[in-house]
Amino acid sequence: MIDLNEQFGGIDIYLFDQLLRKRIAPGMRILDAGCGFGRNLIYLLREGFEVFGADSDPRALKATRRLAASIAPKLPADNFRLESVEAMSFPDAVADVVISSAVLHFASSDDHFRAMLHGAWRVLKPGGLLFCRLASSIGIEHQIQRVARRRFQLPDGSERYLVDEALLLKLTEELGGQLDDPLKTTVVQNQRSMTTWIVRKNQQPLVVH
Repeated sequence: MIDLNEQFGGIDIYLFDQLLRKRIAPGMRILDAGCGFGRNLIYLLREGFEVFGADSDPRALKATRRLAASIAPKLPADNFRLESVEAMSFPDAVADVVISSAVLHFASSDDHFRAMLHGAWRVLKPGGLLFCRLASSIGIEHQIQRVARRRFQLPDGSERYLVDEALLLKLTEELGGQLDDPLKTTVVQNQRSMTTWIVRKNQQPLVVH
């Protein structure tokens, strides 16, 4: 019997959906912008993808390097870098897929959010895919309390930077991208709301007249 946990680890179910739909395919370069402890990378490492990652938490980054070394020892350790998403040192347009899973909602301000988003977008190739999961206000508009601008206190007691549908659609256009999937939101009862935002980067830069 196949041990699914060993094969896939704690992969985000919506990222798993992209694998099933072959939008993430062998031969692609994958960059996890805010990789944490590497839970979304186990399958990719096992299947021989060229994987990169960045995280500002030294403990998490050390764990991801150790994970990568145990599964894919031929990958250079420098593929995994201790740095913030907004200040990643990877070259422009290096990745076919950029993963941003439960990262952007930790933004401290509008400027910080945009800096992180543009950091992730910069390393994505034209035609590439941005997979993003982040907290939103969708479906829980009357259960959150504003702290400052887009920072809100959630029903679970945490504080997050929250997006909504209008902002995500505006950002998609501003970036020069197209939604590859409709926005999908999961409301966790009396706790939080998480939205999946999947954007394809246009092959040609957007020209604004």
